[in-house]
Amino acid sequence: MRYLLTLLVITAFAISGSAQLQSKVIDKVVAKVGSEYILLSDVEKQYAYIKQSQPSAVPESKCEVLESIIAQKMMVHQAKLDSIAVGDDEVEAQLTFRIDNILGQMGNDEAFFEDYYGQSIEEVKEGMREELRNQLLSERMQSQIINSVNIRPEEVKAFYESIPKDSLPLLNAEVELAEIVIKPEASDASKDEAYERLLKYRQMIVNDSADFAELALKFSDDLGSGSKGGELGWTKRGSFVPEFEAVAYNLADNEISEIVKSEFGYHLIQALGRRGNLIKTRHILITPEVTEADLERTKMFLDSIGNLIMQDSISFSAAVKKYGNEKVESYNNNGRMTNPQTNTTFYSTNDLPPEIYFAIEDLEVGDVSAPIEYQDRKGDPMFRIVLLESKTKPHIANLKQDYSRLREFAIESKKNEYFNEWIISKLNSTYMEVDSSFSDCGNISGWLASQEQ
Repeated sequence: MRYLLTLLVITAFAISGSAQLQSKVIDKVVAKVGSEYILLSDVEKQYAYIKQSQPSAVPESKCEVLESIIAQKMMVHQAKLDSIAVGDDEVEAQLTFRIDNILGQMGNDEAFFEDYYGQSIEEVKEGMREELRNQLLSERMQSQIINSVNIRPEEVKAFYESIPKDSLPLLNAEVELAEIVIKPEASDASKDEAYERLLKYRQMIVNDSADFAELALKFSDDLGSGSKGGELGWTKRGSFVPEFEAVAYNLADNEISEIVKSEFGYHLIQALGRRGNLIKTRHILITPEVTEADLERTKMFLDSIGNLIMQDSISFSAAVKKYGNEKVESYNNNGRMTNPQTNTTFYSTNDLPPEIYFAIEDLEVGDVSAPIEYQDRKGDPMFRIVLLESKTKPHIANLKQDYSRLREFAIESKKNEYFNEWIISKLNSTYMEVDSSFSDCGNISGWLASQEQ
């Protein structure tokens, strides 16, 4: 059986393209749940949303879309019967968050937003409000339904044994890893040089011997804004690091700040305008240079931490908290790394970056690697040491080696079965009708059959 709970994710609403869609779809009612109608355009809109993120989705996926919409309607209906409430403040906060995200992608250009959607921001909010309230209600109801579901070891075993032996997956060699990450810092001399350079540029601008935009274009280390003369566009609170924002929001129009220090380096900021909570600014960023000597110093320091761990002078988790970079995701999980492709702690050796693969290739479980240099998403140099927590060879999935993973699959299967049973139980007291073009869809055909009994 397909995982219905997973399918419910696809009803997360999107407003992009809905106006264009309505003009292309000859609308009709494709399902009725209680007093709620589901239109073909509802299905097409959600399917279009899926196609944006999953281009390989096939038209048959519309069955799954309709299943999820029906399930959501059932949960909203039951939530209202059970007096489950969603506050107006919560709805408005979610609306504001979603609209702000869309605006942020548009450079906070409200005119462009209104031209793109053919509606004002308030009109778009009004069109989204009831749908969002229902989505929050269904999420709350779903959580209440399945949160009590748990699974016993014998059920995990039964789930495993129910899988045909020739269908058990062949798992690649896998490892679990933990890391301590340190970002190299520039020397004090390099910081002083960067500060003095920016101070010189500020004096040139204030004395009218140089233009802010031209200096940003030539010298700013923020290449994105530098190419636009330092302009950062219209932004709302929370868009910048606190040190930058604290100064930027207190500048008068056209005022130039003193030198501002942040994790990125040194900024010179000019205010260009204000619209309520939005400000328009430009800046010049000078980042202190991290030299080869700084990199070598960091590498040696991290190597000494690895030696302390191997000598049992400090535990790996304690070293993470004492020395690790707090902004790295693994920091809050005692250094344990999460595979972004599977959202688990297991890495197939094929998924590992080459520098990690070769660093751990000859390690035994419990060993710590030598320092590994890499670049973060911004291209800045970083160093990490890696602890090999576990290691398995290629094998057919089995209970002994893969219990935790099989347990995850088993509990997900149980939740889906429980949720499907819940829907069937509610159909005894809720009328449902589905257009013949969708009546053969997997779960839907079972729901319809249950009403006939």
